[in-house]
Amino acid sequence: MPRTTLLRHWVQELFAEQFPGQTIPVETASADASFRRYFRLRLPDGSTRIVMDAPPDKEDCHPFLRVAALFHDAGTHVPAVLAQDLEQGFLLLSDLGRTTYLQALVDSRAAPLLYADANRALLAIQLASRPGILPDYDQALLARELALFPEWYLQCHLGLTLDQTQAGLLQSSFAAILANNLRQPQVFVHRDYHSRNLMVVGEGSPAFPANPGILDFQDAVYGPLTYDLVSLYRDAYIQWPEEQELDYVIRYWEAARRAGLPVPADFHDFYRDYEWMGAQRQLKVLGIFARLCHRDGKQAYLKDMPRVMSYLRRTCQRYGELRGLAHLLDTLTEQALDVGYTF
Repeated sequence: MPRTTLLRHWVQELFAEQFPGQTIPVETASADASFRRYFRLRLPDGSTRIVMDAPPDKEDCHPFLRVAALFHDAGTHVPAVLAQDLEQGFLLLSDLGRTTYLQALVDSRAAPLLYADANRALLAIQLASRPGILPDYDQALLARELALFPEWYLQCHLGLTLDQTQAGLLQSSFAAILANNLRQPQVFVHRDYHSRNLMVVGEGSPAFPANPGILDFQDAVYGPLTYDLVSLYRDAYIQWPEEQELDYVIRYWEAARRAGLPVPADFHDFYRDYEWMGAQRQLKVLGIFARLCHRDGKQAYLKDMPRVMSYLRRTCQRYGELRGLAHLLDTLTEQALDVGYTF
């Protein structure tokens, strides 16, 4: 039986007593970069709910439930879990609305307030951190993510094979990036804290704080403190002038120091960690976007690759230890053009 049919049957059973004899309309809400899909229910009383469809053979709902509880207890606004059927892979969730930060940020005047709220929520998550609760964002996991870049972006997407010298340079650059990442203080890490996963939910209520509503947190880990911050301000989907980015990052750093988080006392040291963490994420994202295109047929992500690459180039050109990687990226771009790839 198709999963959409199973989902509709489950929904009807859930609401049979509350709305006897009435059909509950189910409409597509969104899909993410995994196998999860989301549907919006319109109930006869005018309210709405979200159903997460996570096929059990491909997705596990338990991490979502665990992280939702952690982030809720930290005082942030995550969907409430109203019902669940883990055997079928369905969760009934509260609806955080239709407006993502990405949509709201089209009006740049909204950015200072929205980002202030995002900083506040991120600090709340980080202040609630403790080891041994979430998986460690350790060297093995960070390195596996970096390996996506040569496998999917260079080989599969650009059609390039590195020679021995190039491969050695790439690996030495990876080692330098990882050494920085692993020296950073450890906190809870959402892992995709950006404008498509943050929702504009209004002024809040006694039950929930205000913005942002936070989605797609099921892959959260315990890892480097700057990871979510660089996900937010070097966003794959929207870019700001660096002086504006600096202002937002400084505001976070000042608030983090006041809150007692273990950030460096010198902002320049903090910003270096932020940029080096960003290099890891950007290499990973380029690999993931290429994989989404070539393995999963999701070509929409290709248009965001140049933005991600621009962040990576900026960092690599700024630090002496990474200038070899900057030169390699230039060389690989030329090689890709020679074999007919169009950026």
